[in-house]
Amino acid sequence: MEHPITLNELSARKQSIARHFAKANDYDQHAHIQQHICQHLLTLIAHQQQDSVLEVGAGTGQMTQLLAANLQSNRWIINELCAQQAKNLQSILPKAQLRIGDAETIDLATNHSLIVSANAIQWFDEPLRFISQSSTRLQAGGQLLLSTFTPDNFLQIKALTGKGLAYPSVAAWRSALEDTKLKNAQLSTQRFDIPFARPYDVLKHMKMTGVSTNQTQRRSTADNQNTAPFVWTKARLQQFEQAYWQQFSGQDKEGQPCVYLTYEVLIIDAYRS
Repeated sequence: MEHPITLNELSARKQSIARHFAKANDYDQHAHIQQHICQHLLTLIAHQQQDSVLEVGAGTGQMTQLLAANLQSNRWIINELCAQQAKNLQSILPKAQLRIGDAETIDLATNHSLIVSANAIQWFDEPLRFISQSSTRLQAGGQLLLSTFTPDNFLQIKALTGKGLAYPSVAAWRSALEDTKLKNAQLSTQRFDIPFARPYDVLKHMKMTGVSTNQTQRRSTADNQNTAPFVWTKARLQQFEQAYWQQFSGQDKEGQPCVYLTYEVLIIDAYRS
C-alpha cells in the first residue's frame, strides 16, 4: 500500500472537500442516487477482463466494490482524495495500488484499458481537463467511463442560496471530447427529482453525502460570482424553508406534501482511438 498524501499537501479548497467527505460517515446510507449511478456505469463497461483499471475519486468505495466483484484485471490503481478512506478501499481491493491525493496533480500512470470515475470529477478545479488527461492515460481501444452532473443539478439550492458548484454544460463536455483521441463518445443524462418531507431534510441529506453550500466552490475569474462563505443563521434558514415550499413543493407518491431536490446526472462513455 502506498503512503497516503496528507491533507497539508492539498490546496485549501481540496482540503475543505476532503474534510466534508471525511465527516460524511453515513454517506452510503444516504447516497442512493450515487449508488444507482454506479450500478448503471457497471452495465456500460465493455469488457469484464481488463489489462489495467484506474478508478478516479473512489470515495467510500461504492464503485470500487462493483468493479472488484465483476471485473478481472492484471493491474488496479485506485485514487481517492480523502486519506481516511485508504483502509476501507484497500480492504475492498487488497492488490490495488492506492493513490491517495488530488487526481488533478498526482501521477495516475498510463496505458490503462479502463478508466472509471463515478460522481467525483465535479469537485475538480478544472473538470473538463479530466477528458484530455484520460485520453493520454488510456491505451489504444481503452474505455473512459464517467459520471458527473449537469448545471441543473441541485437547481433548487442554487436558486435559493446563490451558491453551488459551477457544473460544465453538456456542450462543454462534448467540445472537450472533440479535442482528444477519444472517439465514439456517448453522452446521456438522467434526472431524478427526490422528494423530502421538509426543506431541512434536504440540507441534512446534502450534509450526509458530503455536500456543502459554502466552502467547496471553484473560484471563477470569468464572472463576478460572490464566493464569500454562506453562513446559515436562524433568519436565513426560515427564509430558505419558506421559499423552498413556495417554489419547489409538490406531493410524493402517497399524496403527502413534500419538496423536491433535483439530481441531473451526465454519463460519458468514450474510447481511445
